Amino acid sequence: MVLDRSLHIPGEVAYPLRFAIVALVILTVARPYLSFRPSRPLGSILLGILVFFLWIGPDKLFGPQYRHFWLFENSLLGKAETPITELLQQNLLFLILRFTTAAVLVPILEELFWRGWLMRWLINTEFRKVPLGAYTATSFWTAAVLFASEHGPFWEVGLLAGILYNWWLIRTKNLADCILAHAVTTAILSAYVLWTGQWQYWL
Repeated sequence: MVLDRSLHIPGEVAYPLRFAIVALVILTVARPYLSFRPSRPLGSILLGILVFFLWIGPDKLFGPQYRHFWLFENSLLGKAETPITELLQQNLLFLILRFTTAAVLVPILEELFWRGWLMRWLINTEFRKVPLGAYTATSFWTAAVLFASEHGPFWEVGLLAGILYNWWLIRTKNLADCILAHAVTTAILSAYVLWTGQWQYWL
């Protein structure tokens, strides 16, 4: 994203390129470490739905000005403002790629990084020796806070999501359950963006 802006690559070119790179990384580098067999599919789906409602809940409860409060909108966190232009909002290919990225690719990559690697690495730098779902307070809360920081002006709902996804990994011991929960959240959120035009959720 930073590279796109620094090189002034237009969105209609940058996004398909980014999509292809992420898909290639998953297929080549990450595929051997992935399992797509959740042990608790129904629970994962319900958790994903819950996180979606938590994500949009504050804005619904407190109105559009809530996200402009200084705790969420500042020089460090940025603004809840989409970079997607009106032209791209009408571009069907872009919207399909953006939806697929949010609903499929992002959950896989983020769960591999945050809960498949970081939570274990924080326990032992030889992370492969640490079983999935192993718990220490340091690894749990560090991963949750860093996951929150990744979401900029939505950090508070990002923190809630990180806590719930971390808890679900500890509960299921299965990364596929977290991928499914995360995918349900982002798929519903993306459908909500397209249905309502609330583009600020696609940062």
